[in-house]
Amino acid sequence: MMATKMNLQNNKSAARTVMITGASGGIGRAIVSVFAEKGWRVIAVDRVPFGNLPSDRCFFIQADISSPHDLEDIFKQTKKHTDYLDALINNAAIQITKPVLETSVEEWDAVMASNLRSVFLSAKLAYPLFSQAGGGAIVNVSSVHAVATSANIASYAASKGGLLALTRVMAIEFAPDNIRVNAVLPGAVDTPMLHAGLSRGHLGGGSLHERLENLANKTVIGRVGKPEEIAHAIYFLADATQSSFMTGQAMIVDGGATARLSTE
Repeated sequence: MMATKMNLQNNKSAARTVMITGASGGIGRAIVSVFAEKGWRVIAVDRVPFGNLPSDRCFFIQADISSPHDLEDIFKQTKKHTDYLDALINNAAIQITKPVLETSVEEWDAVMASNLRSVFLSAKLAYPLFSQAGGGAIVNVSSVHAVATSANIASYAASKGGLLALTRVMAIEFAPDNIRVNAVLPGAVDTPMLHAGLSRGHLGGGSLHERLENLANKTVIGRVGKPEEIAHAIYFLADATQSSFMTGQAMIVDGGATARLSTE
C-alpha cells in the first residue's frame, strides 16, 4: 500500500470531497477529471498507479478494494486528512469472460469480491464520514449487463445485477441520514475493459475496429460511448444541486442499446 500525499484538511467551506474507486481505468480517469474540474477534492483509489493527478486537490491511494484489509486501510488514510465525505463513487470492477461451466469458484469469488462485496464494505466504512458531512451521495457503477446480458460473462453480469439490489437497499436504509444512493449502468464505452471483452466472439471476428463498428451499430445513437459521458452522468447523481430528489434509481447510459427490441 502506498499513497501520494497532499493536505486534505477538513475545511468544509473549501470544497466538497469525493472518493472514487477504480480511478486509473478508462471511466475512472474521466470521473476524476470531471470532479476535479468542478472544484471537488478527490480521493482516487486504484490497485495500479494513476500517474499525474489533474489538480493539487487530488490524493491517490494505491490499494486493492477487493481486500477487506486494504479497504480499512484506505479509510484510515483518508481520515488522517479529512473527517467528512460528500460523495463515494464505487467504480472499481473486474471482468472475467468465460462460460458458466468454465468459470472456477476462485474466479467467481474474485469478481464478487471486487465488484460487489467492496461496495458493501465501502458504504459501511464511509458512513461515519457522510455523517460528519450531514449526508451525501453514493453512486454505484453497475452495467447494462445487470438488465440485459449475453453469453460468457456470467460472473460479471451477476455481480452487476446484485449491485442494483444493493443500491436499492442502501437507498432505503440511508435515506434518514440524508445519504442518497443511485446507480449508473453504462453500455458500450470505449475503454480497455470493453476492448478486452470483445474477445468473447459475440460480435463476430475481424479486427478490433470492425468489432467496435459492429457494436456501435447495435446502439440507437450509432456509436459507442465515451468515458467522459459516463463521468458526467455520475457527477449528476453525486451533485445534490442537480439530483436531490433521486435515490434508489438505476440510470442507463447506453446510447439506446437496451431500448431496441432484439428481434428488430
